[in-house]
Amino acid sequence: MPDFPLATALAAGPVVLDGGLATQLEAQGHDLSSALWSARLLHDAPEAVVAAHAAFAAAGAQVATTASYQVSVEGLAAAGLDATEARRLVVRSVHLAERGAPEAWIAGSVGPYGAALADGSEYTGAYADEIGVDRLRQWHRPRMEWLAEAGADVLACETVPAAAEAEALLEEADMLGMPVWLSLTTVLHGDGVVRTRRGEPAEEVFAMARELDAVVAVGVNCTDPDGVLPAVTAASVAGKPVVVYPNSGERWDAAAHRWTGTAGLVPADALTWVDAGARLVGGCCRVGPGAVGALTAALRPAPSGDPVGARNDH
Repeated sequence: MPDFPLATALAAGPVVLDGGLATQLEAQGHDLSSALWSARLLHDAPEAVVAAHAAFAAAGAQVATTASYQVSVEGLAAAGLDATEARRLVVRSVHLAERGAPEAWIAGSVGPYGAALADGSEYTGAYADEIGVDRLRQWHRPRMEWLAEAGADVLACETVPAAAEAEALLEEADMLGMPVWLSLTTVLHGDGVVRTRRGEPAEEVFAMARELDAVVAVGVNCTDPDGVLPAVTAASVAGKPVVVYPNSGERWDAAAHRWTGTAGLVPADALTWVDAGARLVGGCCRVGPGAVGALTAALRPAPSGDPVGARNDH
């Protein structure tokens, strides 16, 4: 892994994130239909996780995001695994990422509470008002601590749908003193305002991170590419580098259980995002190594003789 912090690289220019880990694992032939999603493979097929990380690294990704997005003590308990096993799998997720992408920064994925429910509620944030900030802090704390102890370079607090959960994650990050990025899942309303899935103005949520030294970036993921540029503008209120990793542009049809629409993560759009202030750029759902390779070519052109992009700043 690099011998200097991710924040240092962000000050120098854009850094390429990986894409959808679950997307790549499915492409490798694995069934992710269980409630544990890609986290199941931490237990059942760890070498597959290594291979997925390696595919993104070969495409030029400079950050490897761990397969811990959907890991929780409660979720694993429902699958018959105890807290000791939960910790072991979280730690394993970091080590597998290190093996698959040894030159990358390792981002410990901290998915939202709703992800562990496996009911799609990370796209509504409906639970946030009922549970509250204190309970959300308690729920997120073990995984964040385990990822930090395992050696992750940064925590990716991602797909956050509500202000209350963002507040909880930021407070935990500040207490932990671990570098983090905060990434909301947002929608662009008809009034032109970027909002969380819960409906709060995203700019107000991003502003929570302004005075927190632990936060290395704020931005959005698991959103439509068309909504990224307004989100970059909204995120700039925090005075931090901006992270963006949208979906492919396709949409999930929950009734038909399939993706619809056209994939279209356009590298030229990524250049526009960078011009507007984005510094961490990658992809989320349905974005595989091929698309990450195209982003790499656009954002970090290869020197002559290096077809995948030399890691000049590593």
